[in-house]
Amino acid sequence: MEKGYVHIYTGNGKGKTTAAFGLALRAAMSGKKVYIGQFIKGMEYEETKCAQIIPQIKIEQFGTECFIDRKPGDEDIRLARKGLDKCMNALCSGEYDMVIMDEITIAIYFGLLSDDEVIEAIKKRKNNVEAVLTGRYASEKLIQSADLVSDIKEIKHYFSQGVMSRKGIDC
Repeated sequence: MEKGYVHIYTGNGKGKTTAAFGLALRAAMSGKKVYIGQFIKGMEYEETKCAQIIPQIKIEQFGTECFIDRKPGDEDIRLARKGLDKCMNALCSGEYDMVIMDEITIAIYFGLLSDDEVIEAIKKRKNNVEAVLTGRYASEKLIQSADLVSDIKEIKHYFSQGVMSRKGIDC
């Protein structure tokens, strides 16, 4: 690619990570190398298994267990900072064509990272690297720095009817 662009998939609807993984699959199938840094997440999800099958995709996680119901701790902050450092290296190394920072907007929202740090990392990337950010609560500042923004809006979700996450569909 001659020029890489910055994508943001945000909003309260289901499908942000799924959209990013779809891009990763598309890129890998065309011979591109993809790095996926998952912020906040610390357990194996079905989609993380793709790196075991597709050698062009590398996934690293930078999270403990979910802290949505608790205040983030020092370990959460340490892991988010480590994740940003790893993503910055991937963005600048020339090794990857696409870098996905999954749930990074959540890390920003909870104060583990700042908009400015993330925007600076993206600005420093190699010119041909596609950068993809996902998560709810993307700030206006982050949105203004992107080239493509999709707001995935929840209209209806079976979770509100008591249906828990289903393996292979929701997790």
